[in-house]
Amino acid sequence: MTPQERVALIQHRLENAFSPQYLNVIDESDQHIGHAGHQGGGRHFAVIISAESLSHLSRVEAHRQIYAQFTDLMPDQIHALRIEILQKS
Repeated sequence: MTPQERVALIQHRLENAFSPQYLNVIDESDQHIGHAGHQGGGRHFAVIISAESLSHLSRVEAHRQIYAQFTDLMPDQIHALRIEILQKS
C-alpha cells in the first residue's frame, strides 16, 4: 500500500465512522526517519478531526474510538497515529 493509499484509507474510515465536520490526515513519516517503526515499513500519521459524534466523549474515549478504526492496520501499515481533536468554537 502506498503512503497516499494509506492516507485515503484513514480518511475514508474516519469519514464513515464519525462524519467529521473537519478532517485532515497528514503523513508525518519523513519526520521519523531512523526511528524503528519507520524502518519496518509502518508509517506515522497525524489526524486532526472535529466531529459532533466525538464531542460528548472524554479525550481518552474519543482516542479509543478513533484507534479502533485501525486495529487491523497497526503496527504494520500504521506505526503511529497522532490525534488532535478540535473542539467546536
